[in-house]
Parts: sequence; C-alpha cells; structure tokens
Amino acid sequence: MSDPWLTIIGIGEDGLEGLGAPARAALAGAEVVFGGPRHLALAGVGDRGRAWPVPFDPAPVLALSGRPVAVLASGDPFWHGAGGSLAARLSAGAWRAFPGPSTFSLAAARLGWRLEKVTCLGLHAAPFARARAALAPGGRMICLMRDATAVPEFAAWLTAQGFGPSRLWRMEALGGPREAVTETTAEALAGPPTAGIAPVAVAVECAASPGRPNPGLPCTPGLPDDLFDHDGQITKRPSRALTLAALAPRAGEMLWDIGTGSGSIAIEWLRAAPRSRAAGIEANPTRAARARANAQAFGLADRFTVAEARAPEGLEGLPRPDAVFIGGGATDALLARLWDILPAGTRLVANAVTLETEALVADWSGRAGGTLLRIELAEARPLGSRRGWQPARPLVQWSVTR
Repeated sequence: MSDPWLTIIGIGEDGLEGLGAPARAALAGAEVVFGGPRHLALAGVGDRGRAWPVPFDPAPVLALSGRPVAVLASGDPFWHGAGGSLAARLSAGAWRAFPGPSTFSLAAARLGWRLEKVTCLGLHAAPFARARAALAPGGRMICLMRDATAVPEFAAWLTAQGFGPSRLWRMEALGGPREAVTETTAEALAGPPTAGIAPVAVAVECAASPGRPNPGLPCTPGLPDDLFDHDGQITKRPSRALTLAALAPRAGEMLWDIGTGSGSIAIEWLRAAPRSRAAGIEANPTRAARARANAQAFGLADRFTVAEARAPEGLEGLPRPDAVFIGGGATDALLARLWDILPAGTRLVANAVTLETEALVADWSGRAGGTLLRIELAEARPLGSRRGWQPARPLVQWSVTR
C-alpha cells in the first residue's frame, strides 16, 4: 500500500496505551479523526474528533479522500466494526489498518474458552433471534449487546426459549480499568433494565430448562409445522424436507420462492446455507406479512425479502437466482416466462397438488426434462378405539435444471 490517506485503528478500553507506535503516529498525524464519542474520548483527539452520524454512514469519511484521516473503532474494526464498510468503498492502496483485540477475543481470554468453538454474534444491531440457531445444551456464545439495558432483555429472551438455567457472564468495558465481569444465570438476570458500563457483551454457556432436554432447533430441513405461523397454506414437514433436498441449497446462493405463503421453504433454505438469500413473491398481503414475521422470529429477516405481487409480473428486478421454487399456482405462462429469463444452471422445483397443475408439470417435464416425483404420505390417526392411516393429498414434484 503506497501512501494511504485513511488509517483504520482498533482502540480498546485502555486507550492510547494499548496502541502500537505506528497506530499512535498515524493518529497524531491525522487532520480529522472519526469515531464514536467513547472512542474519541479514549484517544484524546480534542477538536480533531468527529462523531459518526446516526445512523452510521461512511460518507463523511469518504468526502475527505486524499487528506490524512483516521477512523477509530472498538477492538478489531473488521469484526462487526466500521472497517469492512469503509474498505468496501475504497481501493486497496487508499487505507491501512491497525486492529486491536476484539471483544470476542477478550471475553474468551477471561473465560478460558477456545474461540474457534464459540459462536460469536453482534446483537448490538440485530434481533436476539439471530442467536436462535446456536441454542443447544453445552453450546457457548459471546454476544455484543446494544447497551447495558439490553442484557436483561436478552436474558429474558433466553429464558423464553427454554434456556433459563444457562450460565451467563455480563462483561463490561473489557480490557480497561473499568472492566467488570459478573456471573449469573439467564433466568436470574431476566428482569427490568439495569445500568452498566459500555461497551457490554454477554457470554453464555447454554443449559436447558428442566423437562426440556434440548429445546433448540433441529439442524436438518423439515422443521415442525407449528414453529411457523401459518393459515394452513404451508408445505408440510415431510414434503418440505424433500423439497429442500431437491432445491439443494448451497452457501451464498439466491432463492426465488414463488407463492411463498408462510415463508417456510425460504426460511429452511436460509437455515441450510450460510450467506444465502431468498426473495419471496406473495400476492396475499396477510400471508406476505406473516412470512416476514416468521423470518423475523428465526432471526433471518435481513436475508429474506417478500414482495406483495403476482408472478410472473413480480419477478422483474429480483436478484439473479440460483434456484426457484413454485409452491402452488404454477401456470404455463409462469413456467414459460421462467424458462426465458432464468440463467443456465438454475435449479427449478415445482410442487403440484391439483390435477391441473400435475398435468402441467408432466407436460413440461416431457418437453424440458428433469425428474418427476410422486409423494404419497399417510399419518396414523385415531379410528374409533384404534388407529388407521390418514392419507395426505398426493404431491407431484418436478425438479429440473435450466
């Protein structure tokens, strides 16, 4: 990097004493220093300091391109910090960085935990539900909190998920003279907001409530139907597992979920593949809102968008897909439009319940190829004083690669 104008510095609660000589020199030579009020006070930059706008926006830094500027962030600026937001908009030679120990590293060091075996989450700017997938007896998490008042709220949320007995460490101002670490349990800490010292993190060693040996979520597709809010229009659990297998989600891929209903297929897609995304199309406003709420409950709302529209009209402007699912209402016009616009290699899965839709996908499979699968399931139900098989409606599934 030749002559970078921007220096990104990770500062801890120990202030200037915790910075190396190159970072201190860059800070001293900066005309303007950006950071949160706490960072600016720790560095003692005086009138050179400028607090970040709220909500966060890197534009004021970028407007000073070419002048010596420094940015202060907590610990490691590239782990839930401003570093990534800035670097994404700059050329490689425009910046340099001096990261410090992250809050995650400091917390793990205090507890003697192997950091590679800990789930690290930034819940300071995300819903608590983001932690839902990591809840399992014996699991460990370190979570950044918005502020001290969020800690008892998070403890109450853990308790509501069935993990009230979990050991919980409230960790404040790690790495500085004001550092405070308090051990308790989630159920003991749940209650009214309390004051504290920023920044605040929470470490959790999960333990389930008595009588609930493991209330965490299964890792495989095919979650119980009652985990989703729905009006009966939902791809049922066994069929959903088979549908996910046909869609074959991979990390970073994009799904179009046409006729998303409760959003169950898209949500299971997102759970199965890290960094994946999904776009739902749903003509019914009530169902669209329900799908968004379901995504929020699973902590996946940031990766799932739902458009209130009909297909194929609602497909315009969506990001390029890697896979497409049609849960109901397939028409010849929709399939023809998809066949025209989908990139080569896109996986398409359509489920048919009615005779008309079954005939449609059978015709398309004859012309375009792919696989037809007829799914017939039955569940044991009471029959008088005994039990008998109650068959579900047969489902025909067409899977094809464009």
